[in-house]
Amino acid sequence: MSSTSTRRKRGTLAAVAVLVLALVLGLVSALGAGSGSGSGDEPAARVETPRNTAPPNEDLLALARRDDDDPNAIGSTDAPVVLIEYADFQCPFCGKFARDTEPELIEKYVDSGVLRIEWRDFPIFGEESEAAARAGYAAGRQGRFREFHELAFGEERKMNSGHFAGDKLVEMAREAGVKDLEKFRSDMDSDAAGKAIERDSREGYELGVTSTPAFLVNDRPILGAQPTEVFTDAIEDAKKAAEAHAE
Repeated sequence: MSSTSTRRKRGTLAAVAVLVLALVLGLVSALGAGSGSGSGDEPAARVETPRNTAPPNEDLLALARRDDDDPNAIGSTDAPVVLIEYADFQCPFCGKFARDTEPELIEKYVDSGVLRIEWRDFPIFGEESEAAARAGYAAGRQGRFREFHELAFGEERKMNSGHFAGDKLVEMAREAGVKDLEKFRSDMDSDAAGKAIERDSREGYELGVTSTPAFLVNDRPILGAQPTEVFTDAIEDAKKAAEAHAE
């Protein structure tokens, strides 16, 4: 291996180690409030993440795919800030973020071209989580992921109680505007769906993600459905860092 490759590998490992530490510390702080555990009615504990004053971490920034053909993402591929969300459709705190915070971020930052939001499937709560992830993939194949996402998180549902199984998912897809339901079923069951979910999950596990939701705002980790201002602060900081780095 060349010295350049060795240095790059060490840099990547160092970046991941920093993120893992941040996520672990955040998880320890949040456990008392049930963050990511799928139980309890209290909101996730606020986890303060240090503001990054160092140059942007290129290895973490590179996780943003910025793919024009990504049906699960919203926002410009040229946005200076990318929020990556590792989430499970059965996760109550993922639903809280989707209902309470994400609409504000879309209105304030996505619509103005500042922010891009990229979804990563991270199903950890059993068979229905896997099935819902496959359904989201299949809806996305027909350009209806965001509509499916909105319906899936539209209300709190008891986990593994049949809400994300079989015909319920097909009906949800129908309501989300998916036109070809036979194709939807086929895409749900496809190897491609499994590989896409595995890719997202592997990326999260390699970063040390152990609970949902977990986020990267450019290179800053955030764990749990934190108050909206935690995300707006992170986005503003990331925007300033990106602008400074571009000069």
